[in-house]
Amino acid sequence: MKATETAAMEQAGKVNWVLFNPKTYATLLYFLLSLPLGIIYFTVAITGVVLSIGLTPIFIGIPLFFAVAKLLNGIVVFEQSMIRQILGLPAPSAAYPSNPRSEAGQNWLKRMVGGFDGALFIRNLLLVFLRFVTGIVFFVITVTAIALGLGFITLPVVHIILMNEIQVDILEKSLFSYFHIDWTYNQQYLLYVGVGLILFWIALRVVNGLMQVLRRVMYVDEPYQRQSTSLMEEQVHEPIPSQYDEYEEDYPAQGMMRPAHREF
Repeated sequence: MKATETAAMEQAGKVNWVLFNPKTYATLLYFLLSLPLGIIYFTVAITGVVLSIGLTPIFIGIPLFFAVAKLLNGIVVFEQSMIRQILGLPAPSAAYPSNPRSEAGQNWLKRMVGGFDGALFIRNLLLVFLRFVTGIVFFVITVTAIALGLGFITLPVVHIILMNEIQVDILEKSLFSYFHIDWTYNQQYLLYVGVGLILFWIALRVVNGLMQVLRRVMYVDEPYQRQSTSLMEEQVHEPIPSQYDEYEEDYPAQGMMRPAHREF
């Protein structure tokens, strides 16, 4: 059952009909903004960690370190929510809130130390670093793939403008001339536009595939897996009613039994 729910959740975030799906173009815009966002995240994380370590002797670095840990967790949660919004995934169920009475008598430092999770901090720091690396790589792949497709689509328009304005024929020494294919410009235009549409469709498919990779890198499905696991545990530990409760015993109680008297 858990595997079925996980597969259904992964299928829910898949993008079909890429040319006419708004998720595709939202993903494209996200990857175009991924480079500056990744640089900002990485700079804030490295600067905060280095400053907190350097300022530890004067006590300012300790609260700064916990503030950086909170900030990194906020960055990861923000990126995960953005990916869910783009893919149209439902928001995960909220975690159980902490008891405010137990934290009422504690100062701010004890509350920060009590809420700190070392493993979560290391994971968030690595995720911010991966977000920086994937932001650069995915930005380059996205721009290259989209530019290649749009370049072939707009080639006829560019050729017409250059021919009319500065009398430059960019199709004079094309592949058709090398293979001695006597095609007119209109026939070449149709071929270039067709190839450009195919490349643009492939580029959009690549962009959606990169989003699925980033979805796994950023642990977007982790809250859903936890939720399904908790539901399964509740179902396992749920008490099973006994089948014998449906029947009433007709045996009389011991106190209601009367001794048998023999008549002579």
